Amino acid sequence: MTQVKPGDTVRIHYTGTLADGTVFDSSEGRDPLEFTVGAGQIIPGLDRALPGMTAGEEKTVTVAAAEAYGEADPNARQAVPRSQVPENLPLDLGTVLELTTPEGQKMPVTVVEVTEEAVVLDANHPLAGRDLTFAFALVEIV
Repeated sequence: MTQVKPGDTVRIHYTGTLADGTVFDSSEGRDPLEFTVGAGQIIPGLDRALPGMTAGEEKTVTVAAAEAYGEADPNARQAVPRSQVPENLPLDLGTVLELTTPEGQKMPVTVVEVTEEAVVLDANHPLAGRDLTFAFALVEIV
């Protein structure tokens, strides 16, 4: 039976959960996720779990934050004076806004704190700093 090796294109079905069991993503009800093993298309910790697997095999791995979306960077949080925030923007905690950098790049940020003086925005990935568990099945090696 053929085993996965770096450079192979594979399809997997997966469910990603947090330490408390909360599902943060799943391919359930969708086509399997297709990617090339070792090409940096998925998080490193999951990518490294695939070599040696065969079609139909299932596995569960816990991926440390550093091998997933990285540790949360405190420098990625910025307080913006309320006077610089348009009045029509929703500022509920957890709201994701899209900012444009001076270079024209779009960047999602999350509202994490609102005071009378400032709005604190966090540009970290929402899963940064979190260990993730993936239960997945190798559907096929393409």
